[in-house]
Amino acid sequence: MFGDMMGMMNKLKEAQEKVEATKKRLDTVLVDEQSSDGLLKVTITANREVKNISIDDSLLEDKEQLEDYLVLTMNKAIAKATSINEAEIGAAAKDGMPDIPGMSDMMK
Repeated sequence: MFGDMMGMMNKLKEAQEKVEATKKRLDTVLVDEQSSDGLLKVTITANREVKNISIDDSLLEDKEQLEDYLVLTMNKAIAKATSINEAEIGAAAKDGMPDIPGMSDMMK
């Protein structure tokens, strides 16, 4: 019994390391999003860190439009990055998890 527990602890540690490695890798996965007319572009990592914002000069004349564009475009980019993030981390965690009956149901 004790040996099983040790094996399980090692597996959990491995799973944790896989998740950490995946988080690091997601820092290098870039998500590009732009406004429908392409005047505003944002790039964020799959960990939702903003890397770049590009604003067309024509938007600088209309503060309200620029603010709306930023909110919409950032939210779209964050939603995209979040789904990549959750899928990748979920897969890494599930992959490293020991096969405990009932555990996989809890992870869904």
